[in-house]
Amino acid sequence: MPLESTDAFTTLIIKQLANELSLKTSQVEATIALIDEGNTIPFIARYRKEVTGGISDEVLRNFDDRLKYLRNLQARKEEVIRIIEEQGKLTPELRADIEKATVLQTVEDLYRPFKQKKSTRASKAIERGLEPLADIIWAQNLMEGSLEALAETYIDPEKEVHTVSDALAGAMDIVAERISDDPEHRTFIRKLNLTSGVIESVATDETQPSVYEMYYKYSESVSKVANHRVLALNRGENEKMLKVKLVSPDAVILEKLEQAVVTNPKAITTAYLKQAMEDAYKRLISPSIEREIRNMLTEHAEEEAIKVFGKNTKSLLLVAPVKDMRVLAIDPSYRTGCKLAVLDETGKLLEYATIYPNAPQNKVEESKAKLTELIKKHKINIIPIGNGTASRETEQLIAGLISTLEEEVYYTIVSEAGASVYSASKLATEEYPDIDVSIRGAISIGRRLQDPLAELVKIDPKSIGVGQYQHDVNQKRLEEQLKNVVEDCVNSVGVDLNTATPSLLSYVSGISSTLAKNIVAYRDENGRFKSRKELMKVKRLGDKVYQQAVGFLRIPKATNPLDNTAVHPETYEATTRLLALLGYSMKDVESGEVKNIADKVILASGMMGNQTDSAKYEAGLAKLSAQLEIGVLTLKDIIEEIKKPGRDPREEMPRPIFRSDVLKMEDLAVGMIMNGTVRNVVDFGAFVDIGVKQDGLVHISEICDRFIKHPMQVLSVGDNVKVQIITLDLVKNKIGLTMKSIKE
Repeated sequence: MPLESTDAFTTLIIKQLANELSLKTSQVEATIALIDEGNTIPFIARYRKEVTGGISDEVLRNFDDRLKYLRNLQARKEEVIRIIEEQGKLTPELRADIEKATVLQTVEDLYRPFKQKKSTRASKAIERGLEPLADIIWAQNLMEGSLEALAETYIDPEKEVHTVSDALAGAMDIVAERISDDPEHRTFIRKLNLTSGVIESVATDETQPSVYEMYYKYSESVSKVANHRVLALNRGENEKMLKVKLVSPDAVILEKLEQAVVTNPKAITTAYLKQAMEDAYKRLISPSIEREIRNMLTEHAEEEAIKVFGKNTKSLLLVAPVKDMRVLAIDPSYRTGCKLAVLDETGKLLEYATIYPNAPQNKVEESKAKLTELIKKHKINIIPIGNGTASRETEQLIAGLISTLEEEVYYTIVSEAGASVYSASKLATEEYPDIDVSIRGAISIGRRLQDPLAELVKIDPKSIGVGQYQHDVNQKRLEEQLKNVVEDCVNSVGVDLNTATPSLLSYVSGISSTLAKNIVAYRDENGRFKSRKELMKVKRLGDKVYQQAVGFLRIPKATNPLDNTAVHPETYEATTRLLALLGYSMKDVESGEVKNIADKVILASGMMGNQTDSAKYEAGLAKLSAQLEIGVLTLKDIIEEIKKPGRDPREEMPRPIFRSDVLKMEDLAVGMIMNGTVRNVVDFGAFVDIGVKQDGLVHISEICDRFIKHPMQVLSVGDNVKVQIITLDLVKNKIGLTMKSIKE
């Protein structure tokens, strides 16, 4: 008999997803159908809004994850039921319990008594013929006589049962395993530990200083321990600096366990049953539950850390590009010199060089001369400096130099996390086969300023450096999350089909790495794409991929101006009719002259009367939507696109802070108010670059006057913020900042 009919199971999944994500049943059904048809999340989020009811890409990602989990849960239920049924031990009650389980842990608890185990003390006792004696203890029916006398009848030297004690010990091992395998016992013990358990840690060597000193004598309730502390404890334990354990409410657990297990206290077997029960808890259940609780805490902490890392990465990727500026990028260093790369407005390498202004060479004047020459020769606007080794010394050099120039030049500090990884990569070698590895790093730094998204997709997201404990978490889940984040960013911005690298194209909805290379190969052979339709000529790019990808690809100066927008070709006809109804032409779209569109929507739809303009506009959209046979949400998206073709959503994001002077730690003082850029957001606060070598920390309690659960409720990577210094430690290079109630 199958677990449940497919229809019944699908109904259960739909109901659960609707409840968890606060969606309508119809939305869930439609979204599952779209996913099962092979549509990508970015495509569904952007071009199937009417079908899903406008579910965002973030919710769709959660939806997809939960759908996979629930389907895997279903598969496991089917497997467990099949195994138990083959053993001839499946009861209607057990089947019902398995079928109604909503988490995998419950299924595994129910399966535990039937699971094939490795050799245990209980299984060996059964082999020695002691199960009937265990049954007597378990039944609790024996009210008189001697259990020892009964046990004597089970003595069998050939089966290694030499004494009464051997027989009773073996029988109690069997009873202990039965108690341990009971899913109800494990459920209540697990719950009790989650509410009343305590995590404790001590140092392996209290005399040894380390970053884990706050955990040398630490205890906190399991229910309250913060995610970042769980990961810190795990790391300290792995590095053999800490000993960590779960302290359970043993007395309460044993009392409740006795109430559940001992049903006849007057039986002569009670003392042995209690002894078996205590053994079951201390030897079998407690260590197992401790592992489970630690694993649960770790999994939850890792999942939250992965989410934080994903959100930070998204914010970093969507930092506003610095367009139409000529760049002199510097990858600073001491002994090997500072590498310079001059890039034009499009990121093309014009010239490169190496200077040696820092120790040990200290060729300051020679370096200034070379920098001045490049600035004047190439009409440089901005100098991005990598934030690694020798960054601040190089910053001082640049700040001093530009103060003497007639030209208006600024500098900014750029994170160089992962630049060295990219420089030595196969991709960098393909892009710059004749350029030295060290120069490639400077090119990457410059391009990160000009177009962060296009450059950072070339780097393993784990190397970008905006998370917490990213090397400690589940690497497969981290890679999945980051791939999704990058994919969502790339598709929200759109990609220029005629300039995009294979790295960037491979993140476009539906396009694989192989197809990305095929697109670039076609472009190299045939010249720039003149229309989106031309994509169909690319090797192995079929109808489905075209449908999924085309809306996210842009062709500036295309034959059809809509090819430079996020309008999907499947709605080109409706868009053309819309333009005609509103009195616009394609030339108006191309030149950006689609203006006063709200008024024209009201006029074209005949929505006059005493309503507000907003109400008339919404009513007008509804009427035009029916006339054009497209959804209102799609119509709104089309209107936004034709108002501003080629729009880059990153233009609305904060821009980097450009500087012309430099500060040292010694220049700072408590009370100073400064402008800074958020470099990283973690569970306990945010790190802010205020223009000195060390980023300052704004603790979560210092972010705003109201209570917040997480810094990400207020801050994102790349935000420009005003902060005030509240603590300063020049010895440890630590800066404490606040954003609360700053008054000039």
